[in-house]
Amino acid sequence: MKKSAFNELHSHGEEAYPHECCGVLVGRADTEGWIVAYAVRADNSRTDSPRNRYAIAPLELVKILREARSRNLEIAGFYHSHPDHPALWSQTDLEEAHWLGCSYLITEVAEGRAVVTNSFVLSGTKEEDKQFVPERIELLD
Repeated sequence: MKKSAFNELHSHGEEAYPHECCGVLVGRADTEGWIVAYAVRADNSRTDSPRNRYAIAPLELVKILREARSRNLEIAGFYHSHPDHPALWSQTDLEEAHWLGCSYLITEVAEGRAVVTNSFVLSGTKEEDKQFVPERIELLD
């Protein structure tokens, strides 16, 4: 992942605090996983509980996907923040994740500061056997 993309999701988490932020990671696949070129901020469309839930509106997601494809890139994954909670996936995160093979990054934002980011790939062959598997984040210049 490019450092600039990593820094962007940290900045977004801090700015959105105490609510969850969310966004899309854009890049291309290689033999070892995704190479994330950039992060796109998305509006958290959850109005019922934005402090501990997030959603990206389908039309916004389609727009991001079209822009990525115009650059010969794909959606590599998604990111969101956990205000004052660990950077670990929740059961809700798993239930609401549907892009098999994509990375899901979670940043803990403690008292307004991004402190820890973890990444998980959504593995499985179908909805019924999907699971999050931890993956390493490598920062590139």
